[in-house]
Amino acid sequence: MKQFLQQSRSLRALTLYFALVALFCLAFADLAVSTRSPGHELWLMARGLLTPQIPDTHQWLDAALYTLTFSLQGVVLAALCGFIFAIFYHRAWVRFLAAFLRSIHEVFWALIFIQIFGISTLAGVLAIALPFSGTMAKVYGEQLEEIDRAPARAIAPGRNNSVSQFFYAKLPLALHAMRHYTAYRMECAIRSSVVLGFIGLPTLGFHLETALRTGEYSAASALLLTLLAMIYSLRFWFRAKLLWLLVPAVFIARPLTADWHGDNLARFLWDCVPAPIREGWAPEKTLRWLGWLGEQAASGGWNTFLLAQIALVLTGLFALAGSTLNSSHFMRGWVRACGDGLLLILRSLPEYLLNFIGLIVLGPSMLPAIIAITLHNGAIIGHLLGKHSDEVAPAVMPSGPLSRFAYHYVPTLYQRFLAYCFYRWEIIIRETAMLGILGIPTLGFYIDSAFEFLRFDVAMILILVSAAMTMAADIISRRLRQQFLQLA
Repeated sequence: MKQFLQQSRSLRALTLYFALVALFCLAFADLAVSTRSPGHELWLMARGLLTPQIPDTHQWLDAALYTLTFSLQGVVLAALCGFIFAIFYHRAWVRFLAAFLRSIHEVFWALIFIQIFGISTLAGVLAIALPFSGTMAKVYGEQLEEIDRAPARAIAPGRNNSVSQFFYAKLPLALHAMRHYTAYRMECAIRSSVVLGFIGLPTLGFHLETALRTGEYSAASALLLTLLAMIYSLRFWFRAKLLWLLVPAVFIARPLTADWHGDNLARFLWDCVPAPIREGWAPEKTLRWLGWLGEQAASGGWNTFLLAQIALVLTGLFALAGSTLNSSHFMRGWVRACGDGLLLILRSLPEYLLNFIGLIVLGPSMLPAIIAITLHNGAIIGHLLGKHSDEVAPAVMPSGPLSRFAYHYVPTLYQRFLAYCFYRWEIIIRETAMLGILGIPTLGFYIDSAFEFLRFDVAMILILVSAAMTMAADIISRRLRQQFLQLA
């Protein structure tokens, strides 16, 4: 009992610290609404959503095919690399490499590969495959570590990492969880391939951006519904029996091609060398360059931290409230199905897309990004938390919904809730940095500007700053989960 009370106090204190940090950050956030009639724009979008139209069927089918092929090719390569990494995940250098790969957002990888391979299938597939391989290595490695060790010891007593142990005792026990997670990564890959369309690759996102910018909301609705249909149909076609046919088919239909020249790579690598080294160590120019770079890194890093901390706390609040839509403690029958459907729709829409729509409705500020991150990540956590709540026994004493929520539902699931929030913290920082491409002054804003002006040395350093922030959040959140959030 004493240990339980001590743990509860620790969790409350941890929550209070993060809430206070978010309140502090809120004082510096730009939350202005600059459009004259956001309600009118929302009405136009809602009307377009109810009247979807496909203006060019051939263009629509081609974009849908590119989206699916990018996604499937990227996930297949990522799963292969992630599986190899997972076998050696007990080694520190493998864990570091996986953490580094996943700490850089797909959009940043794409901006790098476009400089080398041009607007090509290879650039898009590698942009998905590299960060996803780092994520899948982590999850696969953890799934292999969490299996029952008894069968492996029975096969080869005294040998910890034999081939027979792995393929006959470890892998079969983890294979179901690995397949399930791979299917989820395919869903994420579809979202990522759509986002890559916003920076020029010929996926659904390319045409979706054009439709939204020009106010063609009926066309945007058709593309949006296509994205949702792709994600919801995964359960029917993303299966091992069909993948033996689908994987070769997508590589034949859309082979990995690139407009690549050795001179382009050599030039790009040379331009990635910091300017003071390329141009000589002139003291005045070097100090000016370092000061200018430091201002960008400090401003972008501060705004990334600011926005991410606000979004993290709001994500938690939305997740707790939204999880009741998918919980048998509060909803039943078709009402629960509709609530869970709403959460699935919100989690299926990329933050980039939600932020883009928010900028059209509300104008340029941090507010659309905060709303986008909150809705997407809160829906993911809310869906998982609602599913997990089915394992919780009903309250002993009957009470109203509000009392049941405050005194039974939240206290019982709070450890699990915080674990989910801290697991998403790393991802929220990645997304926050990337959303700067849309004009928010996070690190992505300065990275995109550096690429635009061909200052690749600055872009690479700022990408490393973004990666360092993401990896730091991953380390802190993992330690917090280990210290506070171990389920009894």
